Amino acid sequence: MGTLEYMIKFLHKILAYLAKKVIKKYNPLVIGVTGSVGKSSTKEAIYTVLRDKFNVRCSSKNYNNEVGLPLTIFGSLSPNKNIAGWLKIFLKIGKMLLFQVNYPRILILEMAADHPGDIKYLVNIAPLKIGVITAIGLTHTEFFKNINSVAKEKQNLISNLGEKDWAILNIDDERVMAMVDKTSAQILTFGLSEKADIQATEIQICQELLDAGTPQIKGLTFKVHYKGSTVPAFLPKTISQAQIYSALGAIAVGLALGLNLIDIIKTLPKRKALPGRLTMIHGIRETLILDDTYNSSPQAVKLALSSLDKIKIAPRARKWVVLGDMLELGKLSKNAHQEIGQKIYKMNFDYLVVVGKEAKQISEGAERSGMAQARIFNFENSLEAADFLQSKIYEGDVILIKGSQGVRLEKIVKKLMLKPEQAKKLLVRQGKEWR
Repeated sequence: MGTLEYMIKFLHKILAYLAKKVIKKYNPLVIGVTGSVGKSSTKEAIYTVLRDKFNVRCSSKNYNNEVGLPLTIFGSLSPNKNIAGWLKIFLKIGKMLLFQVNYPRILILEMAADHPGDIKYLVNIAPLKIGVITAIGLTHTEFFKNINSVAKEKQNLISNLGEKDWAILNIDDERVMAMVDKTSAQILTFGLSEKADIQATEIQICQELLDAGTPQIKGLTFKVHYKGSTVPAFLPKTISQAQIYSALGAIAVGLALGLNLIDIIKTLPKRKALPGRLTMIHGIRETLILDDTYNSSPQAVKLALSSLDKIKIAPRARKWVVLGDMLELGKLSKNAHQEIGQKIYKMNFDYLVVVGKEAKQISEGAERSGMAQARIFNFENSLEAADFLQSKIYEGDVILIKGSQGVRLEKIVKKLMLKPEQAKKLLVRQGKEWR
């Protein structure tokens, strides 16, 4: 083990030890959120539902690992390599432990699993009262044997909950529902199924075409059903069905904590739209960009394609699918990418643009399925793809852009957006550390 690796592991141990001390002293109610997709959006939706009723804190950015989770518990941001910044954090922790400070009553902690044992490690730092599992899909399978291994790891979020605790589960995901017998907790299910405790129906996109032919999307409407009650709901500025699931998971948490269904649903329009999660951005030449560049996985791509499919466009306008590598899929990568290509052909989108080595399998899958070569374009990096798209898109086009973090497709969005000066506010990975 090298010196740097040893120092990082030592830092992890220190952070975990101190985080446990803080949790023990202040005894907050801890809500944990995990899943292959939708963790961050669900975390933000839960925060929106609870913030007006409780003193609550949630993970910021992607603080969902052995460093980010303790930092959330301390209420601090990462100073990265700034030694003075770390000293300030440790002084803050000392004050928290030596004196009584105003500490949140509820913590909402996002928990990621990049490797086996990650969830168990994080739950050991901050034992839960409520566990939310959003979905299980092909993510990080480079480090897990298969999707069932991923499910087994995520299951650790709820396996140690007590009888008075709550497990909030997505009923539409069979691997999540297989966990029902693996917990002693009370269970609330959510989803589109009639069997769900909290069910969404009549989902519709509120959209219209402007005079220039550009789609204008106001948001999603749907109805929420719970114990015989039906309440209409609205999520502004979104087209993603994934956001419906995030809202339902948040509603379930609110109900578990005794809040009124109508009051909960009134809070949903206030939720914070996270950059790079299928957000809508005005593009050059009266185009619409669907920015889904935060990260990528097969399940998330399929959800994004479904959203693109539902958008109405003018007769001469086109739909572009711009996809980068889906990383960390290991041996499953080739088939997973080709399957996406097959789906794109079946959905009859106008053009496919792929970026990266792995993503070439997407174009291969689409071409083998019957998509014309003239409608498929391959690029080595995001800047090359951005230059190409700048010269090809025109009025009324809708461009879906999605890829794993390592491909940096937000660079394409920045080149195509109408107001690039707003990139820092609207796009992911705009800090100095990413330049």
